[in-house]
Amino acid sequence: MSSAGIDGRLLEVLGRASSLELFQLNAVIERMLADPKRVLAVRKDLHLGQQVRFMDWRDGSMRAGTVVELKDKQLTIHEAGTRSSWALPYAAVEPPRDGASTIQTDPTPVPPTAPKATRNDFRCGEKVAFEDKYLNTVVGTIVRINQRTATVDPGDGTTWRVAFGLLRAVVDI
Repeated sequence: MSSAGIDGRLLEVLGRASSLELFQLNAVIERMLADPKRVLAVRKDLHLGQQVRFMDWRDGSMRAGTVVELKDKQLTIHEAGTRSSWALPYAAVEPPRDGASTIQTDPTPVPPTAPKATRNDFRCGEKVAFEDKYLNTVVGTIVRINQRTATVDPGDGTTWRVAFGLLRAVVDI
């Protein structure tokens, strides 16, 4: 077993635990890592194109890569050295220290990202989606276009004013 960055005393105690105790501990840890507050604590400091360090779960080593996609419970990181993409939970990413937005690594080009949506990309009556502050996806219809925001009605009696850059078109199939 690799002990990369793990206190030897902790490994010794875990080695003496029964399989059931390890399973119970694993279940508690998974619930804690899936807590939306923990996800938001990491995600709030991340953005597309940012250089981050993340843990390779196979051997416990830290690797560097570029954030290429942010989802509800996981993100996608492109590792330039191996040209591979990693779909990881937010808990696997080392948060930036002291407001630093990037980690200096070799000067590799950032993969191109989609341009931000603008006012001209949307029309009234169009179906759109966005994430609320709890990372829940809200789907609704645009009922009004303002200068910097669109008013979206999800059909549940509420309305949302959302910046165009946060909206994405929904295609019904």
